[in-house]
Amino acid sequence: MNPSSKGRLVWNHSTHIPGLIPILERLTYDSGIQTVTPAVISHGKGHIPRLTLRVSVPIRGGFKLIARRGKTVQEVFILTTLSQGDLENAIAIALLKG
Repeated sequence: MNPSSKGRLVWNHSTHIPGLIPILERLTYDSGIQTVTPAVISHGKGHIPRLTLRVSVPIRGGFKLIARRGKTVQEVFILTTLSQGDLENAIAIALLKG
């Protein structure tokens, strides 16, 4: 992968779900991903023992993702040229490498 084509991970929050940042860093190496922005953290009702990351809804220029671990939920915004299916594949690969 060409390092000059690496996407950008935006650090606009001081807190993140444990283990999320390394996965988002891996996603920035996909040539179709321009910007990854972790956003609002909240608490959900269910308990998810391991970190999950799924595509939620399309946004202008990309997708909103939902990261979950334990009872913590965090939104992540990705600006990308990838289709939803290609992004889901990139997420699955990033999660496997973790």
